[in-house]
Amino acid sequence: MRLLVVLCTLLVGLSAAPSQAHFKLNQNVRIHHVVHSDDGLDVYLRMPMSYLVAELVGPEGADGLPTPAPYTSNRLEDGVLMHYVAQEELRNDPDGFARIAADEIVLSVKGQIQAASVTVLRLHPLGTEPGFANLSEAKAALASGDVFPASANETYVGDVMVDIHLRYDSGFVGAYSLSHRSNPELQGQEDTANLILDYNGQAIRTFRATGLMHDPVNVSGSTTAAAATFIVEGVRHILEGPDHVLFVLCMIIGALNLRSLLARVTGFTIGHTVTLILGFFGIAPSGAWFIPTVELAIALSIVYAAVMAVTASNQEHGDLKAFGVTSSIGLLHGFGFSFMLHQILQVDAPNVWHSLLAFNIGVEIGQLMIVLLVWPLVLFLRKQPGKIWIGSRATVAACAAVIAMVWVVERAEFLL
Repeated sequence: MRLLVVLCTLLVGLSAAPSQAHFKLNQNVRIHHVVHSDDGLDVYLRMPMSYLVAELVGPEGADGLPTPAPYTSNRLEDGVLMHYVAQEELRNDPDGFARIAADEIVLSVKGQIQAASVTVLRLHPLGTEPGFANLSEAKAALASGDVFPASANETYVGDVMVDIHLRYDSGFVGAYSLSHRSNPELQGQEDTANLILDYNGQAIRTFRATGLMHDPVNVSGSTTAAAATFIVEGVRHILEGPDHVLFVLCMIIGALNLRSLLARVTGFTIGHTVTLILGFFGIAPSGAWFIPTVELAIALSIVYAAVMAVTASNQEHGDLKAFGVTSSIGLLHGFGFSFMLHQILQVDAPNVWHSLLAFNIGVEIGQLMIVLLVWPLVLFLRKQPGKIWIGSRATVAACAAVIAMVWVVERAEFLL
């Protein structure tokens, strides 16, 4: 019983909401295009402005407000401290801001940090930023225009993306590592999607990392190493996605035997693989209602799976029915996977199929990890005397259903 209490506590913890942050972070994607040449590296980088200035806010001044970070201003609006781009300061001293951006990224070759020179800097309000998915788009985004659009209205710092072209005159480089220095303490920063596209001759390799990238990402000529970063992200996404974890958990405890478990897992795998691919390539409804509807349906699927778990029986054709049900529910979860992947990988990005396949393999590995962890415990509890297994299964299913119902209410309110 003590084990069950701990498990339910962990399940409830999955639904906890993060705390509010000082700065807004309305976009948490960083894209690095790294181009090799005989005399060095060119890095075309896009990142949110908040990452660069949030930790540069000074102490409280005479007006009771924190001293604004460089190239920003702030004021209270309805009791909330808001941060704006100081546009004139930025236009008058773009080199100073460019140096802040250049110092944020650390590129090392054989353990030696390389010095960067700034070639071009551009800032774009969200919604006006040009494409940056491939090298041609990145170069075009930095090719012309003002440092900050002259026609821009007053703009929140959290609504600005920074594009910068850095040059490293380090000679020919085969392998290197990339990391970032800042810790802006922003809500959502731990989910930052970092994409590194490495262009070395005709070869293009895509690397992926999540978070602030304080730990360096080692970039080499290995296609396997590049794919491995997407596999890791697939594993991470399912293990850190509480709705996916709860569904897989209910799916496992509802299996009557190994054959039933395999039917359920196979059905879920086929279902989410299909819609992960379809959703990623845009073969899905495009209305604003679609994503919140899918998220609501995923929460409902957990409630349904919890009910299935406690009503499982040895009826004829039960495995076939379970296969059909989990396949159908897998279609919903696959769209959920595709929404996340589409935020960090564009359809026209290089090696898109390699990255997509590697991510899906990672999702399968994460699912298998949950199965290998839970199924032995299920077998152990079934061998215990009395109603231990029935009570244990009901308790876990009830906890999952309660959490999912909270999500159902929240997501239904958002959808409506």
